Amino acid sequence: MTHAMLKGSNIPLEAPAVRAVLRWTPGPGVPDVDASALLLGDDGRVRSDEDFVFYNQPRHPSGLVRHLRKKRLVEGATDSLEADLTALEAAVARVVLAASADGGAFGQVKDLCLLVYDARDEVGAADSVPIARFDVRPETGDETAMLCGELYRRGDGWKFRALGQGYASGLLGLATEFGITVEEDGGEGDADEGAEGARDADGTVPPAGAAGRAADEMSGPASPPVSAPAGYPPPPSVPPVVPAQPAYGYPHYAPPPPAGRPAYGYPQQHTSPHSPQPSYGYPQQQPPLPDPGFSLPLQGPQFLPQRTGHAGG
Repeated sequence: MTHAMLKGSNIPLEAPAVRAVLRWTPGPGVPDVDASALLLGDDGRVRSDEDFVFYNQPRHPSGLVRHLRKKRLVEGATDSLEADLTALEAAVARVVLAASADGGAFGQVKDLCLLVYDARDEVGAADSVPIARFDVRPETGDETAMLCGELYRRGDGWKFRALGQGYASGLLGLATEFGITVEEDGGEGDADEGAEGARDADGTVPPAGAAGRAADEMSGPASPPVSAPAGYPPPPSVPPVVPAQPAYGYPHYAPPPPAGRPAYGYPQQHTSPHSPQPSYGYPQQQPPLPDPGFSLPLQGPQFLPQRTGHAGG
């Protein structure tokens, strides 16, 4: 029989070893989901970075907690963890079962649930029935890491509790919450010299520690600097426009219009109010010249004809 778990509920476990399976429905725009486990002491923190089991550190040094490969089943995609509970040393008080979203937030993940099986059962088999099922629902949808559940000691046995607590800081933030050491890249002095021999294939220095490797996986490549396309010269600089200075105390000088063209925008200069307007685009009509043989008659009283004879007689 499968126990349908609610947030905060718990059940006892009788199986000596369990398999915790995260399952979701993949699809376009749905982030990938990664399962991880943290082995905690009575103080609620890891004893060392080796107590963090995830895809980059898939096996605890004791071999009792393991990360399994992902599978694609008919019901959906899965990522799983196994824990041999009865063999774990007494210093381990809890095993926290966590999930992180790669490429988005849990608000985009469909049908996410945590299934707890007896490790002796084969997941996906017809007769395989989970001990417990917890449908994981984020509270805001912006969470990128979730505490899905935990396996914890109770007397001489173990119990499972459904959690459903989210983090917006991703796998890295979740890991540091429980005491995983995160070392920043780009140190100076001895840190650089000690890392000189431990470089990746591309020549970069990987972060130290389990959480450092998780940060390296999740950070992705750095964005390239923005630059001009190769082969193109830089654009020429635009000279500043200097406005013309006003002629203080003098009228503004306007240059005359070009010769041979109508003075558009300028007043016409006429010699008389009756002078003809210019014919734009045609030659000017000149007045006729006087007749060279024409002369005025003699004028004046001396040139008038004299009257002869006397009156009376």
